[in-house]
Amino acid sequence: MLVPPIRILVVDDSLVIRKVVSDTLKKDPAFDVVGTAGDGRIALAKISLLHPDVVILDISMPVMGGLDALAILRKEFPGVKVIMFSTLTARGAAETIEALSLGAADYATKPTDRGSLALTLAAVEEELVPKIKALGGAAQRVSPSAPQSTIRPRPLPPGAHQQRIDIVAIGTSTGGPSALAEVVPRLPAGFPVPVVIVQHMPASFTGLLAERLSRHSPMPVHEGTDGKVLVPGQAWIAPGNFHMTVVAPVMAASGPGWRISLNQGAPEHSCRPAVDVLFRSVAATGGAHVLGVVMTGMGMDGAIGARHIREAGGQVIVQDEPSSVVWGMPGAVYAAGQADGIYSLARLASEIIRRVQLHRVTPISTTNSINPSTTKLEVSLK
Repeated sequence: MLVPPIRILVVDDSLVIRKVVSDTLKKDPAFDVVGTAGDGRIALAKISLLHPDVVILDISMPVMGGLDALAILRKEFPGVKVIMFSTLTARGAAETIEALSLGAADYATKPTDRGSLALTLAAVEEELVPKIKALGGAAQRVSPSAPQSTIRPRPLPPGAHQQRIDIVAIGTSTGGPSALAEVVPRLPAGFPVPVVIVQHMPASFTGLLAERLSRHSPMPVHEGTDGKVLVPGQAWIAPGNFHMTVVAPVMAASGPGWRISLNQGAPEHSCRPAVDVLFRSVAATGGAHVLGVVMTGMGMDGAIGARHIREAGGQVIVQDEPSSVVWGMPGAVYAAGQADGIYSLARLASEIIRRVQLHRVTPISTTNSINPSTTKLEVSLK
């Protein structure tokens, strides 16, 4: 059966950018550029008429900018995937983080002067094409060969799941900022363990993401720094262009804890930071006391690290396909039989709290966290 092309609407106030992007995408038979628009208001009108699958949306435009258009688009056309298109400046990065946290699926950097039209076209093609295919459903996804109800996780070492969780490690990519904005604010102040996070992003974005999450969360969120001692009730996001690992416990003022170590080793899965790097380190240092969480994202990063966590006796849970922007990363963990549970985005925070609460005498108070919304779907694999 033939797969219909992905329908794309290109929105930018620059005629040159609209032409460069449209001409580049038209070369691929998997795409159908159904229209263009010069501002957000025109774009919203055209979405009703053209029914695109993916909208490439500029941030800074006259009449109606990208953020205002995104707010309306997400409400009126929730099934349309949005890729934000901005310059790599401090303002552009901050606005992009805002857009991603509000529901944009991904982002791409506007081409700068590459010295020739050919190089500019190549830059657009390299960044946009795989993202559009993943969001539009044309990219190959990792799908389990059996129904979810029949897949079971691989056997664990004796005594697994009988140990207290002392650290939570989260990995995510495409769709991750908005997913993190749903999960992290629901973890309460005084959460009894530290949280470490890898979100695939460049250096100019991760600090801004940490700041935004911290503003909206009871739990302080920081960008990871080398040598920082982890303490309960706080979260750290791996900085862009650095792998983040957790190394052996040291004595801190608050008691025994783990320390962050950053490095610029070779990218894994073309990513730095990589989820696998973080997961391997927490498995080595935390053993059976680790809870790994893999959320929406393109690719397979996290699947090998999840195996390391579970072989050490720890636990791994993943976001389900219906609530994921792209079910690549969590799907890869699931298909490998390395998931102890699969949950909707709405259910993840309460499940993290539940598992961390196990084997603890003092209950975790959630009075100062955001109340989880109604579960959309939960499939327990235990």
